Amino acid sequence: MEKLLDGRSVKWQPLHSIAKIKHGKDWKGLSLGEIPVYGSGGIMGYVGECSYDKPTVLIPRKGSITNIFYVETPFWNVDTIYYTEIDTNKMVPKFLYYFIKTIDLMALDTGSGRPSLTQAILNQIQVPIPCSEDPEKSLEIQAELVRVLDAFTSLTAELTAELTLRKKQFNYYREKLLSFEGIDIKWTNLGEVAVIGTGNHDTKDAIEDGDYVFYARGRDPLRLNVFDFDETAIITAGDGAGVGKVFHYAQGKYALHQRAYRIVPNEFMEPRFVYHYIAAYFHAYIQKASVSSSVTSLRRPMFLNFPIPMPSLEEQARIAVILDKFDTLISSISQGLPREIELSQKQYEYYRDLLMSFPESVEVAN
Repeated sequence: MEKLLDGRSVKWQPLHSIAKIKHGKDWKGLSLGEIPVYGSGGIMGYVGECSYDKPTVLIPRKGSITNIFYVETPFWNVDTIYYTEIDTNKMVPKFLYYFIKTIDLMALDTGSGRPSLTQAILNQIQVPIPCSEDPEKSLEIQAELVRVLDAFTSLTAELTAELTLRKKQFNYYREKLLSFEGIDIKWTNLGEVAVIGTGNHDTKDAIEDGDYVFYARGRDPLRLNVFDFDETAIITAGDGAGVGKVFHYAQGKYALHQRAYRIVPNEFMEPRFVYHYIAAYFHAYIQKASVSSSVTSLRRPMFLNFPIPMPSLEEQARIAVILDKFDTLISSISQGLPREIELSQKQYEYYRDLLMSFPESVEVAN
């Protein structure tokens, strides 16, 4: 930063002096097209007209006010999000985007219920102009900072794309390994090869420093000072968010929520094979088996009647080892791509905040 500024000053100016904040409009009645429609939550649809067609920073007016977007192509924005007409003689649009991302917008919230940002408050946000006495040099400095931060975001984007590809690979190979098409194997129901039951605790029973893991419904494990089971089991939610999806693989002593289910395979089934099979097919099975289009809670018979293949234990173990390798790469928070993405994002945020931390006392314009 010192090398870029080379002794030149930084002038702070209110946002209104470098950008005009513009309201959005209703998109009902617009013809369908390929131009994205932005609200505070992101893209809502696509239409044939645009509100603006130059690089801009979109700042939510209501709702998810920390959802800042940078857009370079034509778009339409609705009334819940502002767009900005940026004076490109003073500021590189993406520089403004990166700077706005460092601001605690929740601290500017004026809403009594739903978060809100007003034009008046946004207009007074102080924005740094490096080397303001030399506009050409100022834009060069801004562009260089954007280049550095773009490099960090590109790395995160590459890792995310890699993760998406790996997930597709995982789903493809899981389907190939678990479909058993054209293979003559025995099939049975889950109730014939596993013990299925629930726990007896509520989330209010949890304590911060308990001795045993406490599996609740579709959330990170809690803690308790007592345990209900000492076994290897597959844990799934019986109701609530993510009903029927596999959340945990329990090994050893643990406690269980009264509306979470434990599935304990018998000696004829490899637990990790059962885990992967249930993770792949159980949610779709209960959606199809239920009379309701949206399953909100499970009953034990749904588990008992779930069809499951019974290849040899050796084949089950072979399949489980292959799928575990993919699962580790994709799902583990301590290793694999998700960890790399998390670290890359933290690195980007660290350097973004560092590079955008200009001296605040050099010169401030009203």
